[in-house]
Amino acid sequence: MSKHTLNTVTLETRTELGKTGAHRLRAQGKIPGVVYGHGSATPITIDAKQLAELILSGNRNHVVPATIGGAPDSVLLRTIETHPLTRKPLSVDFQRIASGESITASVPVTTAGTAAGVRDSGGVMDVVTHALDVRGPAQSMPDHLVVDVTNLGLHEHVSAGDVPLPQGFTLLTAPDTIVITVGVSRASVGTGTDNEDVQPTEAPEGP
Repeated sequence: MSKHTLNTVTLETRTELGKTGAHRLRAQGKIPGVVYGHGSATPITIDAKQLAELILSGNRNHVVPATIGGAPDSVLLRTIETHPLTRKPLSVDFQRIASGESITASVPVTTAGTAAGVRDSGGVMDVVTHALDVRGPAQSMPDHLVVDVTNLGLHEHVSAGDVPLPQGFTLLTAPDTIVITVGVSRASVGTGTDNEDVQPTEAPEGP
């Protein structure tokens, strides 16, 4: 569990637009952005430290209470544009969320247990698809989707349609998308054993 907690975010409306204004705001420790949704878009700023706290809190995929120009609201962090070299935030987009609203989100996939193909056959597990697109109640959006791989054998895989979703959620990713695989290790491929018994080769007869 994250040690960071965040109960609300404070978003201030801004009138200074354009690249010059954005540069000035960032120099003041603020990140320019926009809150959109429900037919409107409101230019805002958020304190850079508070944005970092929001990310570290584990609430990036969650609807969080907010004040926008002093008025109470609820928002979801959607996108963060970062500098290509420093990776520091340049701008941020939030979506305004109403109570009971359903939204679309990309939710990370995590695994639980040790795959049988790894434990018993020396295989290697690979997470091919790291997040799935789902739609469901904004207030119940999960942090991640857990896949129990305990019974996953060698040469077997988990498809997106096999991943359990919380009640009320719909999978948007194609159901046949490969999410997790268990294959032969490179060492086994190099020896050509594929974890099977190797038959001895008879030595050629002498002259």
